[in-house]
Amino acid sequence: MDSKNLIIGGALLVMTGISWWIAERSGIQEGGTEAEKHTPDYYLEGMTTIQMDEDGIPEQELWAERMTHYPDDDSTELIEPRLKLYDEEKPPWRLSAKSGWISGDGELVLLNGKVKIDRSAAPNVKPIHIVTRDLRIQQDQNYAETDAEITIRTDTDRMEGRGMQAWFNEPVRLKLLANVRGRYEANN
Repeated sequence: MDSKNLIIGGALLVMTGISWWIAERSGIQEGGTEAEKHTPDYYLEGMTTIQMDEDGIPEQELWAERMTHYPDDDSTELIEPRLKLYDEEKPPWRLSAKSGWISGDGELVLLNGKVKIDRSAAPNVKPIHIVTRDLRIQQDQNYAETDAEITIRTDTDRMEGRGMQAWFNEPVRLKLLANVRGRYEANN
């Protein structure tokens, strides 16, 4: 009886091995979850990309400490992203965050965690410094929004509120949505 059990056990072991080999060759994975399918296909460190207009003039520049691309939805995750939005006649807007995400079509950018937005001074342009969290950017419209607390500072003024809509194209507009408080110094 022992040799019969040994033969049956060996046959079962061989069949299990063949089944496993066939499953591996055909790409069948048991117990796979959706999260396991969202795996990166490549990453870049110290990545910079510049978007130009038709005349070769920079419109946007994106730099990230690390960029990770996911082929299942064509999305991209960013570590320490920095986005620069150029204006032909004025200093660029500079945005930075701890992490970010770009949609597969490239139209939506999320800057996660603490977000800083800065613009340097220039003739007829006040320097501005904005601090908020979790900013959503629609790249094609140079538009950004957040529901979080926000602080806006210039050399002379300070505003605080909750929620913001920002249009970075001329005419530049910043709209605070709720609980707005401010301090303004009058021009003499």
